[in-house]
Amino acid sequence: MSLSVELVSPERVAFSGGAEMVVCRTTAGDIAFQAGHIPFIGVLQTHPVKVIGEDGETLIAVHQGFVEVSPPDAEGVTHITVLSDVAELADSIDVDRASAAKERAEEALRADSEDPEALSALQRAEVRLSVAEAA
Repeated sequence: MSLSVELVSPERVAFSGGAEMVVCRTTAGDIAFQAGHIPFIGVLQTHPVKVIGEDGETLIAVHQGFVEVSPPDAEGVTHITVLSDVAELADSIDVDRASAAKERAEEALRADSEDPEALSALQRAEVRLSVAEAA
């Protein structure tokens, strides 16, 4: 059995290829998928998605969305589709811009620690920076 992965955002297909495992953070917690996994649909949190293949690991900054696992097809291939509002590979992340966004969000949170927009902006910036730094 094998695993086919496609990670899609409105702008582009961020990743398409084979993998041995995919790890996502859903609203119910972290979950890992391997070939032969049962069908699954989950809501994603803003968090890196980890695609583990024979050649190593690819981290993708994902800003909410959905993950769907289809049952193995006739050839035994399990398909995983990640649909995300924003999906960014490390090489497409502007670290300076993400750092500035983090600083702005932290400043806004100093004024109002419950500001939902600032909390979301901080989380997005931290995910971008963690993916960029891991590369």
